Amino acid sequence: MTTVTRVHVVVAGTVQGVGFRWWTARKADGLELAGYARNLFDGTVEVEAEGPSAAVDALVELLRTGPPAATVTEVSTRPVVPHGDAERFDILR
Repeated sequence: MTTVTRVHVVVAGTVQGVGFRWWTARKADGLELAGYARNLFDGTVEVEAEGPSAAVDALVELLRTGPPAATVTEVSTRPVVPHGDAERFDILR
C-alpha cells in the first residue's frame, strides 16, 4: 500500500519570472502528483503537492534547484493533511 502525503512548500530566491511554476507543474505531472504552484506577493513561489510519499519527496528535492533560470535560496516545507480532492497539478495566478 502506498502512503499518500501532502506538503506545503515556499520557495525563495529568483523564482518569479523564470518559468518556475510551469517547470514545477511539468515535474509534478511526471511524478503523477496533484496540487498547485502559485506566485506570492513577496516574490516567493508557493507549492502544494499531494501523492505517494516518494514522489512528493522527489518533487521537494527538485524544487531545491528549480529550472535553469532560477536561483533558489531557501525552501521551507511543512506537512499538510492530504485533501484527496485534486486530480491534477495546477498553475494558479
